[in-house]
Amino acid sequence: MGAPERRTLLREAAHRLAAAGVASPEHDAAELLAHVLGTSRGMLVMVDQVGPDQVARFEALVERRAGREPLQHLTGVAWFRTTSLAVGPGVFVPRPETELLAGWAIEQAGALADPVVVDLCTGSGAVAKSIAQEVPAARVHAVELDPAAHAWAERNLAGTGVELRLGDLATAFDHLLGEVDVITCNPPYVPLEAWESVAVEARDHDPHLALFSGQDGLDAMRLLEQRAAALLRPGGVVGVEHAEAQAQSAPAVFTATGRWVEVRDHHDLARRPRFLTARLAPGSGTMAGS
Repeated sequence: MGAPERRTLLREAAHRLAAAGVASPEHDAAELLAHVLGTSRGMLVMVDQVGPDQVARFEALVERRAGREPLQHLTGVAWFRTTSLAVGPGVFVPRPETELLAGWAIEQAGALADPVVVDLCTGSGAVAKSIAQEVPAARVHAVELDPAAHAWAERNLAGTGVELRLGDLATAFDHLLGEVDVITCNPPYVPLEAWESVAVEARDHDPHLALFSGQDGLDAMRLLEQRAAALLRPGGVVGVEHAEAQAQSAPAVFTATGRWVEVRDHHDLARRPRFLTARLAPGSGTMAGS
């Protein structure tokens, strides 16, 4: 019997992934085969036959993906804007939706001569790395609380010039109080009561510290609002991701304090509420963050 054809392998794998509830079975099957073959998904059309050793590796990965292990854990790579990131167990896999928050921050920082940027809850370092690469003049700082995630960020941010720290967003960067131009954050924002609604890939494989944030999902948002008010210069801006259901409640955390102007919510490409932005009003900074 000859080596199996690429198209047959992909068709059977996609069928298996679809039956397991994977949201993008054809895409994921192609990504896994490309990973095994050491090529890109777009170059798979150049492959006709697949050898037995490669078939065995591919089928093992498909089985794990059918068990709802994240695709990026299986390939070890997540793409974010123009950069690649090493990811795996212990770190939140960056989502395409967050690229819009990063793009907003890059636009804000790029309009300044010598911007100071802070990325809180940096996770894999995706947003911080993108800003550092796309705004070379920016002085970028990032912090992550979880030691396992911090280790991944350390790997991804090596050589970028980003100052990375292990620590809490509520107390990070005292030396930058009142001096920051742009703050970004993708905090945990899933309510504890929403456990069952979280995708299996995230619920079972992403660190819970990066997902859940109190009964209403806004505990971290409240801490972030306080710390942003302390770190930003008057007129500085903050951008924060939130859940679709928090389109009103997340911005309300900022408007309720009276410290912020231009509080706005933004949609992702699917027209779902995705992140808020706000500008610190003159005279509203709080050196203690309270």
